This record gives sequence, C-alpha cells and structure tokens, in this order.
Amino acid sequence: MEKVDFELVIIGGGPAGLTAGLYAARARLNVILIEQAACGGQVVISDWIENYPGFPQGLSGSDLVQKMTEQAKRFDLTVETNEVLSLDLSEQVKKIKLNDRVITTHTIIIATGALPQKLGVPGEDMFYGKGVSFCATCDGPFFRDKVVAAVGGGNTAVQESLFLTKFAKKVYVIHRRDELRATKILQERAFANKKIEFVWDSVVTAINGGLTNVEGITIKNVKTGDTKELSVDGCFIWVGIHPNTGFLGDSINLNETGFVITDLKMETSAPGVFAAGDVRNTPLRQIATAVGDAAIAAFSAEQYIDELSAKLSINE
Repeated sequence: MEKVDFELVIIGGGPAGLTAGLYAARARLNVILIEQAACGGQVVISDWIENYPGFPQGLSGSDLVQKMTEQAKRFDLTVETNEVLSLDLSEQVKKIKLNDRVITTHTIIIATGALPQKLGVPGEDMFYGKGVSFCATCDGPFFRDKVVAAVGGGNTAVQESLFLTKFAKKVYVIHRRDELRATKILQERAFANKKIEFVWDSVVTAINGGLTNVEGITIKNVKTGDTKELSVDGCFIWVGIHPNTGFLGDSINLNETGFVITDLKMETSAPGVFAAGDVRNTPLRQIATAVGDAAIAAFSAEQYIDELSAKLSINE
C-alpha cells in the first residue's frame, strides 16, 4: 500500500467523532481526530442530558464529553486542534488540507455535526440551555406542567410542538405566516390539541428572563407592527438546521439541504469516505444515534482498509 500519514482521519470531535475514534483506536488503526475547537460539539453546552443510556440520574453535556474523551484517549487516540479547509478525494490516497499542512489518508470519517439556525435575537444565546432549546426530545421533560413557546411552522416545529404537549401544560406555536408549512396530517393533529395555541403572523424579537432562566418572550406582529409580551418558561426554536459541510465542496454527494448522503455502512459517494452523526442525512439527531452511526462508520472504515490492503497485496 502507498504510504500515508494516517490510515484513518476523523473530522469532528463530538459524540460521533469521539466514538469513531474509540473504535478505531481499539482496532489499532493509525488514526487521528481533527477538531476545530474543543471536543464535544453542541453537547458541551447542554445543561443536562437524561436520555443517554447508562446514566439513570442524567449528567451534564460537559461531563459526558469528558468521559467520552477520556475513554478514547485511554486507547491512545490522537486528537489535534486544527481546521479542515478542504478535501481532495480524486485519488485512492486522499488529501486533507489543514490550516498549516496537508495530510494523507486511506479513509475519512466526517463527523462535523450540524447547527440549528438561530433567530438572532437578544437573550437567545444568554439563555441557551437555560430555557432556550432546539430539541424537544432532549429537553421537553424539563418543562413538565409549564408554559413554553415553540417557534416555526414546518414539519419539525409542529411535530416537536406536539411532543412538548406530553409535558407542558401549554405550548404557544409562533409562526411568521398565517398558515403552517407542515404536512396536513400534522396540522390536523396540532389544531386538535387543546394544549397548543397558535400565534400567527408573528416573530420573536427578544427572549427575556432573570439571571438563570427564561421568563418570557417579546413577539411582534409582522402585519400590524404591534408588539406584546408572552410569559413562558421556555422557548424552543425550529426554524432550520445547517450541516457543517462547507469544507466539502462538491467532493461527495449531499442532499438538497446540504446533509451528507450515506448507505447503511455509513459510506458516502466517495469510496473510503464515511459520515456519522448529525452531519448525515438522518431522521433523528441525538447523541445515541450519533454514537451508533460512528460505531458502524469505524467498523466499515476498518473493513475498507483491510480489503484495500489485501487487494494491493495481490496486485504486487
């Protein structure tokens, strides 16, 4: 086999990247994990996680990431802080352009995650994880018998709002138009749910609260210009999500919204390049699904390396 810097390069240090790194390091692959900032991704700023198996009392996002990182490094996983600028997948030996150099590898796992689209209003960042959330499945149980706002009108917003009614006593659904974009069946369910109240033609202009939690939101009617305050204990935002795939260019196939398309082995349109976690075209974006994706991706990468080695040995 042609000499490369690494057998496997993992791009991204969230739960998917760390899990892939753990599996690859245990398989004794020559592997490196490249993370642009600190390991953990969005999980680091999650206040409390109750739905990850094995922790019946729950734990903070930072604690979970610390445990994952320690476990991966126990098997000598190399983690480097650097930025991936672009990929060259035109040859069997793949080239990865970093800030300071180019490295070569036979396989890549893309685990760069995705970011929810923000409203860009005062209080949104301040109260993230303290009442502002982008995930009902993750945080809905914290709002049992409370009043929450849900922003958006698409399938995700309506579906997640319906989920919130399992816990909250009231859900205000705030939408900038006078009709929903969600599918009709979801609309019917939402309109029939007595816990949901729609606030039409309106946008959130501020999220308000005390030192530690959300206490209300300011909304503006886009047609009349009138503003009013709503007293809520939380604000869930579903106005879109963006995968971190800008560095990929046209090197692999993405879907219409920019997420990486994979097969069941987590392999992309480029042989030897795999994807795992939120960056992938998947119906559910949770820590548990990211970990599952990553285990498959690492196993598939190991198989690819073994098959490539055997193939090249025969040809020599």
